[in-house]
Amino acid sequence: MLDISQRLIPAQPPKAGFAAGPATQDAIKTVKLSLAYLPLARPISDAKVLTGRQKPLTEVAFLFCEIETESGHSGLGFSYSKRAGGRALYAHACEIADNLLGEDPNDIARLWDKLCWAGASVGRSGVATQAIAAIDICLWDLKAKRAGLPLAKLLGAYRDGVACYNTSGGFLSSSIDEIKAAIDKSLDAGIGGIKIKVGQPDPMEDLRRIDAVTQHLNGRAPLMVDANQQWDRVTALRFGRLVEPLNLEWIEEPLDAYDAEGHALLARELATPIATGEMLASSDEHMALIRADAVDFIQPDAPRVGGITQFLKICAQAEVKRMRLAPHFAMEIHLHLAAAYPHEPWVEHFDWLAPLFNEELEIRDGRMIVPARPGLGCSLTGKARDWTVETMTFGG
Repeated sequence: MLDISQRLIPAQPPKAGFAAGPATQDAIKTVKLSLAYLPLARPISDAKVLTGRQKPLTEVAFLFCEIETESGHSGLGFSYSKRAGGRALYAHACEIADNLLGEDPNDIARLWDKLCWAGASVGRSGVATQAIAAIDICLWDLKAKRAGLPLAKLLGAYRDGVACYNTSGGFLSSSIDEIKAAIDKSLDAGIGGIKIKVGQPDPMEDLRRIDAVTQHLNGRAPLMVDANQQWDRVTALRFGRLVEPLNLEWIEEPLDAYDAEGHALLARELATPIATGEMLASSDEHMALIRADAVDFIQPDAPRVGGITQFLKICAQAEVKRMRLAPHFAMEIHLHLAAAYPHEPWVEHFDWLAPLFNEELEIRDGRMIVPARPGLGCSLTGKARDWTVETMTFGG
């Protein structure tokens, strides 16, 4: 009878000069997690509210992560949730954060996998990845600060500024006159593009709003429209054909976020570019869009897909297809990531998060300028601390 044990290769000791485990140049000393709620100045409505699927947005929940190392380096990261999920993000992060203690903060990809497996029972998307995102972004911020570089420079920047467009002035909860005033304010501030919301139950009302905005813009800036997933395939195709003469920069989320086949159909049939991806919560979900050639502009959201580590995986695949990039929300993070993308991107300007951070981003000549400050270049304000409702610290 064959003795299997005799055929096994015995374990070899580590070679001289090589560590048995991960090389440790520093170690994570403390991890601080905080849950905060940012109140909005007024309730916000898009098409999901007008179709009865959601209530108006009144606040945004933030999961903040702050890490300090034995060598005295520190980082800040965050993820967020709208309407529901903030406490879930915080709870999941608290369950897995102690796995970071003693680890080398430079090993970001390995630590992402470690945290993912620590919470593997709840999967690799949704709350699980969005909780990891705050930690992952914090580690990238720390790494860039340690190098003394803005995050964009650490990643390898293609540009020092990114074309930016404004969304926060174009919601369906705003009247046409309010939108016109917001457009003028945005353009006066140096913002380079304007996006308005569509997707109302009556598409003709959307067309009237687009017509009014187009006339007011009078060619001063590119215009984008966003249906927030509220059309079916037939409505989206008909609407897209009606607005083709307007030369829109893109039509955003015309269909359900997971309908890669439907978005691919629109991308083939319409001259107007198609954009989507912001609601997807993993890199694998974005791969379905990329493989299907379903978008002209891919719109990942780093806090939603699991952080910068996963965002970069999406960008690598999108770049192969020569897709354009237009990340969703969180300009404080996405400015750096867009600056490091090969093909000319857009970044979304939202003024909602301004009360959270001490620093302001510079905008001029239609572009948002990458700050020279190390890391993300952000620090939390006293208001952000005041709006914090729960905090937990690990280690120390």
